[in-house]
Amino acid sequence: MTGPSPNAPLRPDVLAPHAPLSDYYGDEDDHQRFLKRIFDETAPDYERIERLLALGSGPWYRRKALERAGLKAGDQVLDVGIGTGLVAREALKLIGPGGSLVGVDPSAGMMSQVGLPGVPLLQGRAEALPREDASADFVSMGYALRHLADVSAAFAEFHRVLRPGGRLLVLEITRPTGRIATAALRGYMRAVLPLVAGAVARRQGTAQLWRYYWDTIEACIPPQAVMDALRAAGFTDVRRHVELGIFSEYTATRPA
Repeated sequence: MTGPSPNAPLRPDVLAPHAPLSDYYGDEDDHQRFLKRIFDETAPDYERIERLLALGSGPWYRRKALERAGLKAGDQVLDVGIGTGLVAREALKLIGPGGSLVGVDPSAGMMSQVGLPGVPLLQGRAEALPREDASADFVSMGYALRHLADVSAAFAEFHRVLRPGGRLLVLEITRPTGRIATAALRGYMRAVLPLVAGAVARRQGTAQLWRYYWDTIEACIPPQAVMDALRAAGFTDVRRHVELGIFSEYTATRPA
């Protein structure tokens, strides 16, 4: 059995990751159009700027996070919001030739940059995954929670596609708790990153994308709300591990 139609209306009890950001879009339909446009347009720049800004630490950190979440050799992985494949590349190293990985993303432009031979790529949203029930041992989602329309619907879908005993990892950037740290990160992501992106990017919308990133981080629901939503979706062993005060790793298990 596969999930609901990608065009199915969201339930009335929607848990949005943040309030609408009127500087970028109006209603939810406009939100989805905005996301599709900006990710499709900026996809060729995405990894080049990410490598520059992460100072080469991105692959190492993603691999360690996957290890901490319990990804192992031979697992069948569904990478939701695969983007250009940054998390997927590290997952493939851990699952080895006995494992498999499928990527899902709403942006065809981002998936065109993945470049992983043999990895099936499906266009779709987290709230309506185009995958069968109990078809994955491990579900990952890297830095895409802030772009969802409905966190609860996405978590319900993650639970549906996982096999009993399967593991979930959601990576996200979280606003720091301290005022000074928040101000510093705000300045970095709203001023420094767009400036760098504008200088080296080949696509006009790249600087706007990085400003939008901070605005979604600042407005995002708190970690406790994310963990409560995971439990409400039926997950157990829900935990949050934090690196450098801002990198949140949410892990959970579908009960056996």
